[in-house]
Amino acid sequence: MKRRFPLLALGMVALLTGLAAGLERLGWQLGVAPSLALLHGPLMIAGFFGTLISLERAVALDRPPAYAVPALCGLGALLTLAGSRLAGPLLLTLGSLGLVGIFAVALRIQRASFLLVMAAGAVALIVGNAAWLLGQPVPAVVPWWMAFLVLTIAGERLELSRMLLHGARVEQQFLGIVGLYGLSLLLTFVHPPLAWHLTGATLILLALWLLRYDVARHTVRQPGLTRFIAWCLLLGYGWLVVGGLVMLVRGQLVAGPWYDAALHAVLVGFVFSMVFGHAPIIFPSVLGVPVAWRPFFYGHLVLLHAALLVRLVGDVAGLVVWRRWGGLLNALAILIFLGVTVGTTWAEQQRRRKQTSDTYA
Repeated sequence: MKRRFPLLALGMVALLTGLAAGLERLGWQLGVAPSLALLHGPLMIAGFFGTLISLERAVALDRPPAYAVPALCGLGALLTLAGSRLAGPLLLTLGSLGLVGIFAVALRIQRASFLLVMAAGAVALIVGNAAWLLGQPVPAVVPWWMAFLVLTIAGERLELSRMLLHGARVEQQFLGIVGLYGLSLLLTFVHPPLAWHLTGATLILLALWLLRYDVARHTVRQPGLTRFIAWCLLLGYGWLVVGGLVMLVRGQLVAGPWYDAALHAVLVGFVFSMVFGHAPIIFPSVLGVPVAWRPFFYGHLVLLHAALLVRLVGDVAGLVVWRRWGGLLNALAILIFLGVTVGTTWAEQQRRRKQTSDTYA
């Protein structure tokens, strides 16, 4: 825990400053410098998620050199915050290269299709970070960053779907969708409008596969934490369809309300819903401390999705106030999630310490 907590803290700095930058972009006057407001996407994806996911994979690999990867990502985000336009993006790019190295080692240990999919997501992160380092604008880079998160989550779900003992054809369908997704990414270099249309279609196909074959369809009928996780997953898959539909219909997006709607349907509705659901499992494995699930966890989950709905209605209907308030409430839902996770973790630790003390008293 002493080794991992500082790395997680670097990711949290990237998350909090990324949220502040996003709110400033929406028009909330938080005193954030205009230069920082432009770093919303890099801080959230390359900084926060790059650090968090690489830390999770380093813990899973359980080899000390692997912890250099989240350190590079976290320090890269910190230097980017400090105003570095070279060292920060360079460290983020090196961190993403290290993440591919972690997956390479993992694949030598276990050659599995779900690890290949997650490794492909790490490769997408390298391309996105390197393109940003070389001066490409965020709208040109964001399909690659988005693919990093989508493929990482999809790979994890493919692993868990094996519990249902689907036939080889089902996995082949999944890998075919991933291959189509890879083609759409390559097309961003030669025909961006077509690439965005194809990306939208691919995300819809992926969401439909997950809705059909993921274990969440079955576990949603179970009680407690299991049902909560399933609801997080199923709601996230619904937003993945929404984001995919916007991209499929609108094509290439570089700015404006439809750009906002497409990206945040995926990156908030899908990705953060996954974070909310997986945190009670991942947090204990990363830091070695327990997170006790409570029914009030549904509060920040409902707030996240309701606020995102408000935001997207504002985007589609041209209601700027709705968009701004939806974004603010999304940020609030994430902050409440962090507070609840930290609070329940501390309370569970105290309970266990007292229980141990009473046992040996």
